[in-house]
Amino acid sequence: MELVIVLLVGLGLGLVGGWLFGRASHSDGSGVDAQVLEARHAALISQVRHDEAVVRAEVEQQLAAAEASVQGLREQLVLAQEQHRQTVEAHRQETRQREAATQTESKVLEKLAPVAAQLKDMQQKVLDLEKQRSEQHGDLAAQIRATRQSAEQSKMAAETLSAALRNNSVRGAYGELQLKTLVESAGLLNRIDYSVQESISADSGARRPDMVIKLPGRKQVAIDSKVPFSAFIDSFREDISEAERKTLQMQHAKQVRGHVDALAGKEYWTGLPVSPEYTIAFIPSEAILNTALDADPTLLEYAFSRGIVLATPVNLWATLKTVALTWKQEDLAENAQELVDLGRELYKRLGKLSDHVSKLGRSIETTVRSYNDFAGSLEGRVLVTARKLDGIDEARMLGEVKQIEGDTRRLTASEFTALEETGIARPEIDFEQVGLPGVADDDERTA
Repeated sequence: MELVIVLLVGLGLGLVGGWLFGRASHSDGSGVDAQVLEARHAALISQVRHDEAVVRAEVEQQLAAAEASVQGLREQLVLAQEQHRQTVEAHRQETRQREAATQTESKVLEKLAPVAAQLKDMQQKVLDLEKQRSEQHGDLAAQIRATRQSAEQSKMAAETLSAALRNNSVRGAYGELQLKTLVESAGLLNRIDYSVQESISADSGARRPDMVIKLPGRKQVAIDSKVPFSAFIDSFREDISEAERKTLQMQHAKQVRGHVDALAGKEYWTGLPVSPEYTIAFIPSEAILNTALDADPTLLEYAFSRGIVLATPVNLWATLKTVALTWKQEDLAENAQELVDLGRELYKRLGKLSDHVSKLGRSIETTVRSYNDFAGSLEGRVLVTARKLDGIDEARMLGEVKQIEGDTRRLTASEFTALEETGIARPEIDFEQVGLPGVADDDERTA
């Protein structure tokens, strides 16, 4: 580097000298010019030396910086070599570990070979299950579609039913059918325990209640199955507000109250022979009555005051079941009375049979006495003479004739001895003393 600087300085001095020599050759050789040239030459030399010093200082600074950079590079090289050595050592260590891990993995894989087979089988089972799941998913999707179609059909049927129930005639037929089903489930028989659409003549005119329930003792009660609930159906629409729903519920309560007034005006009980002074208004749903009572809590008391009983399927079924039980008890009482009548008839016939038994006993005793007389005559007279013939024909020997020593058994019961001793009529049995509970005399039963 210093050689470069010296060459540069020499080159500079050469250029300056050449330039000065040139200027001297063109001058006229005067002394003034020589002095000037020397001064200039001295200034140039001074300038060159100054520049040389500046350049030298810069070069020295650059050399110092270069040396520092070289030292840093050396340190980085050493560090890099150390890192390379550590990397190579780590790579070797990692290689050894990988080889050891590979060997361990090979041993593990050998041990896990059965597990791999099981996993393969399990994978096949999972695939089969996935296939089944796909098939089931398809079936489920089909069922969901069918359910959706069924729900849509049910919705259409519900809308059709709702529209049909708004018609008074259809609503009445629906109530009558449900009432008939309820009565039959309680155990009552048509035209025996109840009648349908029976014409009666009430104080309000000719009437035709939907059903008349027959009670024991020729008692009857009328049931009406027509109840308005169009407002009740409208209150369950989804496109109305809560205030509109409350209004429709109040309207439904007013409709039920109006129906109570209409039934009370018909006075069905006045056209029945024996009937309590009320009419049962059958409401085919608990919700219909509950909604009306929620909107008008005084509706039930108002109906009672007008002689109308608001009945739902639950409490009406309980009432009808009680009626069926009453009829069953009535049948049992009739059967018991028939049993009493049969007992009396049987007792009379047993008395007649006892007469024949007594006559038969007397006839048997007469027959025995006649037989004994016959045997005595045979042994005492006929055989005595006949034995005298034994000497003529000894091959034929006549045996002895035995008499009947036993007597016929006499009837010792009080019913038979009373007849034989007194000859009066046979007494009638007292069935109350015999112990037939719940059976009264015909006169008492009629009363």
